[in-house]
Amino acid sequence: MTRFTSLPDLALRGHGGAVIAANDESFAERESLIRPGRPAFQAETFGNKGQVYDGWETRRRREPGHDWAIVRLGLPGVIRGIVIDTAWFKGNYPPHASVEASADLETWVEIVPRSELKGDAEHHFEVDDDATYTHVRLNIFPDGGVARLRVHGEVRTDLSIYDGLGLDLAALANGALVTECSNEYYSAPNNVIAPGLSRHQAEGWETARRRVEGNEWLVIRLAARGTIKLVEIDTTNLIFNAPGWVSLTGIDGDTEVELLPKTRLDPDAPHRFRLADAPPVTHVRVDIYPDGGLARVRLLGHITDTV
Repeated sequence: MTRFTSLPDLALRGHGGAVIAANDESFAERESLIRPGRPAFQAETFGNKGQVYDGWETRRRREPGHDWAIVRLGLPGVIRGIVIDTAWFKGNYPPHASVEASADLETWVEIVPRSELKGDAEHHFEVDDDATYTHVRLNIFPDGGVARLRVHGEVRTDLSIYDGLGLDLAALANGALVTECSNEYYSAPNNVIAPGLSRHQAEGWETARRRVEGNEWLVIRLAARGTIKLVEIDTTNLIFNAPGWVSLTGIDGDTEVELLPKTRLDPDAPHRFRLADAPPVTHVRVDIYPDGGLARVRLLGHITDTV
């Protein structure tokens, strides 16, 4: 998992992102930029403003300047890559775009220079900047439509707010990340540590059907080194494709320790397991047997050290 698109989308609406401003949204609303999933389209579907598009579209500009939209990241962090998707915008896409980032809405840093776009296509831009940002601004030149804006990166958060309190050590919002995964055929493994509940199968992690010996697994780098007190394994919405069993292994340097032995799971159900005297760990390996999917994994505990 090395390409930036394997990292979480910091701007996704499901992660708490919001399009807080745009100078124009005459044809299609700005909020569409950060919707989950691929853009939809149905030809010859007309509203009062013309063809309906699943994206953000501005009017035809008749004066100098350009159009823009500002996104508040749901998960502040280090941005590693940007995807600008002009899906279904063929005769009305912007020929150029740039992206800026900010941590205070006052100072803006260009992270994607003005670049050429094509219609009905995804455009990937790597970002080389280790600063933590809270907002991005998409600039389109001079006008037109963009279906989706993806802001992939690494979550950075101040965990000091949890001093003396418990927290979900596996939460994406707290800085945890799935660093390894045996199979992600149907959906991304980082979904299992995303905020909120999974609304359907695609919002969890699901593997292909395993046809050889062994089992599927993933490794979660915890938000901080800590002791886990309670494990939550959720198979909600996975009715005929839930794993039969699950086990958890804690990792701390070269040391591995069994946290949860191989345990039976029910389909479409939350499961909670209390752990007694678990040692501090930095990573947790989640093994599912033999394959299938999980909606969410929560590892509730206390911080001992930062990872």
